[in-house]
Amino acid sequence: MEPRVSIITLGVEDLDRAAQFYETMGLKRDQRFVENVAFFQMGGLILALWPREALMEDSGQAALGPRGSPGLALAYNTRTPAEVEAVLKVAETAGGRILKPAQKAFWGGVQGYFEDTEGHLWEVAWNPDFPIDKEGRISLPA
Repeated sequence: MEPRVSIITLGVEDLDRAAQFYETMGLKRDQRFVENVAFFQMGGLILALWPREALMEDSGQAALGPRGSPGLALAYNTRTPAEVEAVLKVAETAGGRILKPAQKAFWGGVQGYFEDTEGHLWEVAWNPDFPIDKEGRISLPA
């Protein structure tokens, strides 16, 4: 197995509402695959939105956990400290809920959290030790 994440799939209750949220956040929905799924290119990986029931059936699981289960936090790292607050504001405007406003993190950066319209947890962070290249790929410190 190569060390990378290729696709993050979120099971959603309302595909149209969830897709609109991410489009309002500035992501571009891929128009080649639109029937019962939404794909968004995010730098070096893909975010997929899929109805929860379809994901449950495909994975063979009886349940994915309650809406907004905190078992997964997706992270969006920014290029500057000020961008953390800006991204959180866009999330709130798009219909998300701010759980933790932008603030200095114990590890030296800036971070905040929001919940999207489907209850998925996102961390927005600027970490001075994790550079982001011009294609949006994050790197662990050398």
